[in-house]
Amino acid sequence: MATVTLKGNQIHTSGDLPKVGEKAPDFTLTGTDLSAKKLSDFAGSKVVLNIFPSVDTGTCAQSVRTFNEEASNLENTKVLCISHDLPFAQGRFCAAEGLENVVSLSDYKDGSFGKSYGLNFVDGPLETLHSRCIVVLDENGVVKHTEQVSETVNEPNYKAALEAL
Repeated sequence: MATVTLKGNQIHTSGDLPKVGEKAPDFTLTGTDLSAKKLSDFAGSKVVLNIFPSVDTGTCAQSVRTFNEEASNLENTKVLCISHDLPFAQGRFCAAEGLENVVSLSDYKDGSFGKSYGLNFVDGPLETLHSRCIVVLDENGVVKHTEQVSETVNEPNYKAALEAL
């Protein structure tokens, strides 16, 4: 279990992120077209998992915008933006913002992604939503970098994530 804060108030997650050097757990999430997407669908590409509570908050939206901009310059890399938001909300946000370089995926059906990655909030006002995290994987799905943002309203360390690629 990890402890982070939301505006200075402690909240806890269901576990710990996968460790650097480990194979990332596979998952099944829902795309904006309602199709099932698995981590294994992105095998052979480097992957950035941009995980956050909701695209309807300023910090989460900014992380999607920032990674969309960065992804346009990355070779053989996919940026997956993952939250509990409904796929319709994710799709509407990306369409309204003109974001085409990221893949939005939803854990709304059963929350199994958040559980297997140990990042669901288990208490506090965001209970059941995802903690703000970055997980960077190599082409073989091995974890190269992780960050669980200690203060939920803060943005992740984009530079460290991109350097891990």
